[in-house]
Amino acid sequence: MSKLIGFVNKWRQGASELENGVVDQFLLGQLDRRAFFRHGSRIGLSAAVMAGVLQGAGFAPIGRAFAQGKSGGTIRVAQITPSGAIEPVSVADQGGLLPLALAGDFLALDGPDLVLRPMLATSWKPNEDGSVWTFTLRPGVKFHDGRTMTADDVVASIDRLADPANGSNALSAFKGVLSKGGTTKVDDLTVKFTLDAPNGNFPYYVSSDNYNAIILPADYKGDFEKNFNGTGPFKIETYTPKVGATFVRNPDYWAGPALADKVEISFYAEQQPQVLAVLGGQIDLVQQIVAQGSQSLFDNPAVKILRLKSNAHRQIHMKNKGAFADKRVRQAVALTLDRPAIIKGLFKGMADPGNDSPFAPVFPSTDTSVPQRVKDIAKAKELMAAAGAEKGFEVTLTTMQMQELPTIASLIRNSAGEIGIKVNLKIEDVGAYYGDAVPGKSDWLDSEFGITDYGHRGTPNVFLAAPLLSTGTWNSAEFKNPEYDKLVASYIAALDPAAQKAQAGAIQRLLLDETPVIFPYFYDYLTATSSKLTGVEGTAMGQMFLHKAGFV
Repeated sequence: MSKLIGFVNKWRQGASELENGVVDQFLLGQLDRRAFFRHGSRIGLSAAVMAGVLQGAGFAPIGRAFAQGKSGGTIRVAQITPSGAIEPVSVADQGGLLPLALAGDFLALDGPDLVLRPMLATSWKPNEDGSVWTFTLRPGVKFHDGRTMTADDVVASIDRLADPANGSNALSAFKGVLSKGGTTKVDDLTVKFTLDAPNGNFPYYVSSDNYNAIILPADYKGDFEKNFNGTGPFKIETYTPKVGATFVRNPDYWAGPALADKVEISFYAEQQPQVLAVLGGQIDLVQQIVAQGSQSLFDNPAVKILRLKSNAHRQIHMKNKGAFADKRVRQAVALTLDRPAIIKGLFKGMADPGNDSPFAPVFPSTDTSVPQRVKDIAKAKELMAAAGAEKGFEVTLTTMQMQELPTIASLIRNSAGEIGIKVNLKIEDVGAYYGDAVPGKSDWLDSEFGITDYGHRGTPNVFLAAPLLSTGTWNSAEFKNPEYDKLVASYIAALDPAAQKAQAGAIQRLLLDETPVIFPYFYDYLTATSSKLTGVEGTAMGQMFLHKAGFV
């Protein structure tokens, strides 16, 4: 212990009040090891400092160990077909994420433990209130065309995403957080972000969490599919839309050349052919599987299942007008769902029940004292009657042909029928459902009753803002609640974990009462690989980082 005290006291001399506070909370037992790493990395504590504190306190270091793969070979990957162009600025679905992660890099990587790790940035620091963040960049990074990455490229990349004129999908994250012009160059290896409002989790917004935020050359003109010019470990060799792509090792990668010579990606419209391909030995890695329809993989010694706890989920939105204008009707619909049965039937238990807010169990700030909503048909019928809807009504539920979504839509139709609501199903392909992803041109955003896929994030901030704020870019429920907006602003501004948790509880209770969106479950992210492939590191968003992947 004396060694720990000496280490901490020596470090404190140059530390900020915020950094000292996080260390103090850990030493007092107010943060567990995971939360300490998460909050320490968020505010820029170096890995060396965090490791020193942990080891001095008697903890083993955190790390991921892989069996060492051999150099060489081709990794054959199966993934869902991208719904549109693989364009970093506008990509909005999982299909584009794996190719982007092969060709490009982010300022930071959000790992499976929700702890940020340096990538193109080596460190980051907030000012006193978290309204300005300064990032130090890694020197000597090369784009695939041979040019050296500098602060100019970072400024241009992030400004491009924050500019409403570009129709960037990242505006769902940046709106109200970072505006065009808020990213500035300090010197060639230093970038400053001046935010619209204080934000305690800002580094996640420019990490792999924001899948649009790969760093591109400053003069990028929107032609990514022509050359996939990023800083990533693999360079494009061939690309055929709707068919697949081949990437080759980048010999000049800043972290050293990848083990594999090549990565071949094949696009598939459905899961079952991917399952058959990995069973038949034609594929080494399936980006994502769901338990339903892939059970043959789980007990096969030739296949490994990589399982990540996540906050990936489905949102069942109900427009807060018309048939769903009365919150008691929305509450009634939520009370018809048997969440444990859904998790057992659709996910073989590999999911957590949702409680109708974005706060999943994996988030450290989630207030677990908020009571879990359970199925209660009698209460649901009482609410329908109190809302003057005891005779029920007819409504169309719109969703897409993707994984378990048609099945959960059928379950909702049956459960809503128990309280007199007749649900007609409209199941579309992914492209038709998302449309242009703007109101008036998207069944996702325009449908009265719909189910949408939301991928994993390192913080709940995007889930709290984009689909639920009055000004949210993905507000398909058209939910407008000033009290909610204020609570979210306070949560996002908080730098202290205890303050975040206090705000989280208030948000959770408000959303349970209003129920603009049903969050039925948070499912584990599952990837299938050949038993001979090792070193695959994925995120629960669908990115696959294959720099250290190889065959044993």
